[in-house]
Amino acid sequence: MGKIVISENVSLDGVIEDPTGAEGLRVGGWFFETDRGEDGERFTLDKTLSTEALLLGRRSYEFFAATWPSRGGELADKLNSLPKYVVSSTIEDPDWNNSTVLTGDVVEEVSKLKRELSGEIVVLGSPQLARTLIEHDLVDELRLMIYPVLLGAGARLFGETSDKKPIRLVDTQTVGDGIAILTYERVRDAERAPDGANLQDKRAAALRQAGIRESA
Repeated sequence: MGKIVISENVSLDGVIEDPTGAEGLRVGGWFFETDRGEDGERFTLDKTLSTEALLLGRRSYEFFAATWPSRGGELADKLNSLPKYVVSSTIEDPDWNNSTVLTGDVVEEVSKLKRELSGEIVVLGSPQLARTLIEHDLVDELRLMIYPVLLGAGARLFGETSDKKPIRLVDTQTVGDGIAILTYERVRDAERAPDGANLQDKRAAALRQAGIRESA
């Protein structure tokens, strides 16, 4: 069973658009304005090396397909060799090696992909695709590299959802010049407290731990 991981570079106010400045956004290019440091570069490489496949929307696929095939090094070699799945109704003959176009219903296609593959299926960029996967509870992990900048414009990772989507923080790390790496996992229905009494007990325990006396 595969695991869908949304891995994003994101500003403090949630923008993921145009981190490199290639798309012409007025506030684009923010990815290069903060040093990720050796720890940040190592984190990216290690996570890429453990990736089983990439899952991309059309625009992000076209950007990566134009960027990575000409590059060398361990990171580029891994990205170029990975199986790549692109959600698109217009791409017919993808030119990045090991690419497959998913043309059917997104939810059905990705659900099938999760059943057929093992390991991490990583979504990079692709905000519209990411929001669709979040809405339909197909995401298992959110891996966010948060840059210390407010952009005030641009496409954001999260949009409206039809219901609450509980998530759990499982790891934190700070790299470079104040970039926070936050890793969350989805809390499934089976993991939630089964009734109101248990939820109340959890709240009371949290208050006691914080040294707060609960009012009658």
